[in-house]
Amino acid sequence: MHELAICQALIDQIESIAAERDAARAVAIVIGIGPLSGVEAQLLKHAYPVASAGSVAEGAELVIEDLPVRVKCTQCGEESDALPNKLLCKHCGDWRTELIHGDELMLMSVELEKRSVGANSTAGEAKMTLH
Repeated sequence: MHELAICQALIDQIESIAAERDAARAVAIVIGIGPLSGVEAQLLKHAYPVASAGSVAEGAELVIEDLPVRVKCTQCGEESDALPNKLLCKHCGDWRTELIHGDELMLMSVELEKRSVGANSTAGEAKMTLH
């Protein structure tokens, strides 16, 4: 199951972001998955609790957004949405297209709880979202 390895790489990235910003923990993580990425969203969601255990992302909500497939036609030059199994130009119908989007897996945003600094701080944490 390569989704576990993907989750571990995601957690490493979140740990790095949290350390750079002196965050206590991640609250929410949004990732985008294209249908041609080779990643199964449900398997990723199941692997996430195992990969995040003991990290700043443990217990954080994982939101997975489906990304569209987009192609550019090499004949008419137009860009359009396409189906994962039918990469045709919607403008002229030609099959000679280049994939622009749809094969990516990306970290889109992370919501962090930042440690408060100062003697008079009683709240302890503040939220911030990174895009």
